Amino acid sequence: MSNRSDELFAGPWRLDPQRSRVEFRTGHFWGLLTVKGHFGSYEGRLDLGREPAIELEIDPASLHTGNRKRDEHLRSADFFDVENHPLVRFASESIVLEGDTLKVSGHLFARGRSIPLGLDARVRRVGDEVEIEAATSAPHRELGMTWSPLKMIPSESQLLVRGELTAAG
Repeated sequence: MSNRSDELFAGPWRLDPQRSRVEFRTGHFWGLLTVKGHFGSYEGRLDLGREPAIELEIDPASLHTGNRKRDEHLRSADFFDVENHPLVRFASESIVLEGDTLKVSGHLFARGRSIPLGLDARVRRVGDEVEIEAATSAPHRELGMTWSPLKMIPSESQLLVRGELTAAG
């Protein structure tokens, strides 16, 4: 990583859950509808002096789509299986800063499985904080999330993280 990234991210940072959001979107009914939701409980950190340098841990039981029955189904063994797998985690393996974009490669862990995942994160220093906006698509079927009535759910979900990183001190 360049000197610019060392200046931009000197020291450990944490995702402020009060001013951040971790969301997902999945097409439904052959892509005609989109199910949107977010997670209420998560922790994220960025520390170039540690491995992994970026880590995001999500409590999948905290998901919320605005539909209680759908939320219960997404928490069930058909999807996140929160009873047996109470944590979803992303851990970076490599990071490259290109302008205001972090090119990140790593692994997403869910349901006792792991898949490689790449993402682009736009970052911007604002005073003593860093704003971040990251997006990627994950093939949820490769994580064992295969339930689909009449094959109406596409095989990928979009994952989004928007928020503020504060110095972790």
